[in-house]
Amino acid sequence: MTQTPSSTSPTINLALQGGGSHGAFTWGVLDALLEDGRIAFEGISGTSAGAMKAVALAHGFAQSQGKPKADPRSAARESLAAFWNGIVNMGALSSSISQAQRAPFDILFGGFGGTSPSQLMMDSMTSFWASSVSPYQSNPLDINPLKDFLERQIDFDRLAAVGAPKVFVVATRVTTGKAEVFSGKRLTAKAVMASACLPTVFQAVEVEGEHYWDGGFSGNPAIHPLIYDCQTPDILLVQINPIKRDTVPTTAADIMDRVNEITFNSALIAEMRAIDFVKRLLAEGKLDAKRYKDVRMHRVDGGEVLESFHASTKTATDLKLIHTLRNLGQASAKQWLAKHFKDLGIKASVNIARDYLDDLRVPVSTRKA
Repeated sequence: MTQTPSSTSPTINLALQGGGSHGAFTWGVLDALLEDGRIAFEGISGTSAGAMKAVALAHGFAQSQGKPKADPRSAARESLAAFWNGIVNMGALSSSISQAQRAPFDILFGGFGGTSPSQLMMDSMTSFWASSVSPYQSNPLDINPLKDFLERQIDFDRLAAVGAPKVFVVATRVTTGKAEVFSGKRLTAKAVMASACLPTVFQAVEVEGEHYWDGGFSGNPAIHPLIYDCQTPDILLVQINPIKRDTVPTTAADIMDRVNEITFNSALIAEMRAIDFVKRLLAEGKLDAKRYKDVRMHRVDGGEVLESFHASTKTATDLKLIHTLRNLGQASAKQWLAKHFKDLGIKASVNIARDYLDDLRVPVSTRKA
């Protein structure tokens, strides 16, 4: 595959956050990286909507395998575009479905969007519906059109057979609260749906006899598979949920949105704290550099760019919005490439201590190697 880097092309891992329809920003980031063509991908870790983009990206590479005239990057771009166009079409289809039937789909990928009084009223109805009715009551047959769409769109058997780039999808085991990483032959449409299973909206997804909820509770996205199961130390995080906001939310919808952002960033912050701690120990010679990887973190941050979008747009799938978000992602990726491409393979371009850590940061001097 031409995805294999030359001596001058860096290889990175991708870490893709979930974020509903705001994931179209990630589509734009990936599209720009593929169009640029200078970077190869060894591993991709994705959670929730990020998991769907991970398998869509890998599907394009897998489909080009064994076809001498095929361009893997073009195939990957086409696969991502086909996925999002399918999501938009499903959103349009859902508009003809009754409110009670469409609410689960709305909350993950296809709501009303916008901020008009009528739309906000509909959003509040959807939120009330989701908070007061169990998915075991509202959808006893556990019907989810998104699973059927994934199975049509992604060849999971081929993903497992090709195995490059490596794909890791995380879900949260209901009984223990621990993260479960699915990859290789274990990576199926059900595993991806488990990663995107909001427990107030969907029934827990059963995979291999265990039940799972959204992976965002335990890793959004999971960084550790990229550290332990991949060779390259360079990891590019495409972040959708902002770590910091400058204003205090006062409406019920904005408060809940901020609660969700904090909740779904907590596991990421914990992993960043661990990475920072190991890096500081390595820098002071307190760990064996042959046994511990000096991870180089990079980030395309959609948090600030997406801050102006109302929370309701996370569940909107109209074409104009999706393409606006994609274009923002493309522009952000191009800016990142212009500023930080030179850092790949050399140094990290994210200041973890400044951007992610707090007073709980452990002083290296108090610990023994």
